[in-house]
Amino acid sequence: MKTNTFFNIKTLALSSFVLLFANCTSLDEKVLDEVLGENGSNPAGALAAAYDRLGDGTFTDHGAVFAMQEYSSDEAILPTRGSDWGDGGKWRAMHEFTWQSDNAVIGSNWDLLTNGITRSLTAIQSAETSTIPEKKLFLAEAKGLLAYYLYTTLDLYGQAPYRDPMNPNAPLQILKADTQIDQLIKDVEALIPDLASMGEQQTHHGRFTKEAAYGFLSTMYLNRAVFKDRFNASSNFNFTEPAVTGTGSDMDRVIYYTSLLIDSGKYKLESDYFKNFARTNDNGSELIFAIVQKIDYIRNGSNSFAYASMERNQRTSAANRGTNSSCITPEFYATWNNNHDDPRFNQAYQYSDGTWFTNDGTTPSVPATDIVPKSAGLPWFHFTRGIIAGPQYGPILLPSGSLEMVGGRIKVSPLYMEKSTTTRMDFTPSLTFKDPTQAVFAQNEINQGARCFKYEFDPEGGNGNSNVDMPLYRLGGIYTMRAEAYFRKGNTGAALQDLNILRTSRKRESLYGSAPGKTLTAIDATVLYNEIGFELYWELYRRPQMIRFGKFDLAGTAKPVSQPFRRIFPIPQTTIDVTKQFTQNQGYN
Repeated sequence: MKTNTFFNIKTLALSSFVLLFANCTSLDEKVLDEVLGENGSNPAGALAAAYDRLGDGTFTDHGAVFAMQEYSSDEAILPTRGSDWGDGGKWRAMHEFTWQSDNAVIGSNWDLLTNGITRSLTAIQSAETSTIPEKKLFLAEAKGLLAYYLYTTLDLYGQAPYRDPMNPNAPLQILKADTQIDQLIKDVEALIPDLASMGEQQTHHGRFTKEAAYGFLSTMYLNRAVFKDRFNASSNFNFTEPAVTGTGSDMDRVIYYTSLLIDSGKYKLESDYFKNFARTNDNGSELIFAIVQKIDYIRNGSNSFAYASMERNQRTSAANRGTNSSCITPEFYATWNNNHDDPRFNQAYQYSDGTWFTNDGTTPSVPATDIVPKSAGLPWFHFTRGIIAGPQYGPILLPSGSLEMVGGRIKVSPLYMEKSTTTRMDFTPSLTFKDPTQAVFAQNEINQGARCFKYEFDPEGGNGNSNVDMPLYRLGGIYTMRAEAYFRKGNTGAALQDLNILRTSRKRESLYGSAPGKTLTAIDATVLYNEIGFELYWELYRRPQMIRFGKFDLAGTAKPVSQPFRRIFPIPQTTIDVTKQFTQNQGYN
């Protein structure tokens, strides 16, 4: 089940909350849900509001945290496409490394994350002062969410605001990444006894359980060295520093926590990699901590990761289309050379009558028997999944508003760009900009860029809504973290073994004999880096990976060599102007 008694947001009334910046900013008290009548003194409601901030855009929209973690990386880019996606240059700046403190993406994400901090503090205060039977559990979950929002804010901005939730007169504190990372680790480790194991006390992968804490602690230990020495010019981070608690080094603790998850028997690698990102993944065997999404009249989930890359003339039904924005970079596409048969690269779709859509022009039509859920009988067309390049094929929308049919089946035709109707929809892996320093295409060039169809496009609730639960921690990513920790400790054999478990556990579709991925015979830093990308592309982790591997400062498509200060983003100027406790990050003054 995706919801339970305590977390059905349809019944939660969250009319007010304690503002983090009370007396420091001009922020107004806000209503957190459409249903009025109760407030943050309801512990279940306050905790639900803290969870709700994970979704509702923050970690589910391509323009939110994704834009900072992925568009700034060697995996993804959102160029200006003719008359679309200019928006004052805010998207291009993420990849061109020209962002400043007034960039709208940076400002809006700061607001989202600090609102998550606020909601978590409110949930802590509400649980702490309650006498409900679930007090200890709710308090631990609220503190876990607070740590997650704080960590993400410190990762991106190097600073984060905090106020003691139990003292209404407490001063605003400004936490710094280099000194706060150790405390965050201690705080989360201290929560483990009070957290539920997944499946106990009505918990599921949408709740902050012991297992979510293990995944989170693995991430914090893996990146601790970067947090403590962010601007190291040579990217020579000390990954062997003694751990905050326990025995051994940071990497030993990564191995410890990831092994707890891998060896628990609670999770299993999906042989079909793309099941992890399907609209039916609510019972996914890999999901450890995820954002639960459900199309209903309250929140409706987000289809953004699927919608963003798809072109406007690519239609899953007569009522749905993409938006032709983001694409894969040539650098990341090139890492897949000689690996296109990897089950994680691309997957064809088979209809119930046996017809395969392979997107190569050999499929003249597909059955119209798949129907969009809760629609008026709209036929549902399924595109291939994964990384999509080359000439594109699919259904054409007729002036009548229906998909073109032939013999009662959906006709498959060559596709052309909607806003450049003579330009073939040919997703070129290369990106050719007139000015190599600026990610700007002319109108007849808007076809360029291989696309990411990793997340299933859910057509049920329009272009913007989705039932896909969005993974934050899943078993595949846990294996990559353990492999990296083994590698950094010099145990290349164990690292290679973990990567090969991932490779061989994934299998291609039956069209290709359900062949497993091929094993690796050797490993070095480049192989490891690429393999992490193969498993986790477009899952909001690439920027930290690049920094750890010393690749973030390098030149790339529409990106110059950059200075270490760009490894974090500036504090929004509006915050600096209003909240005098903040000082601007180095390099942005």
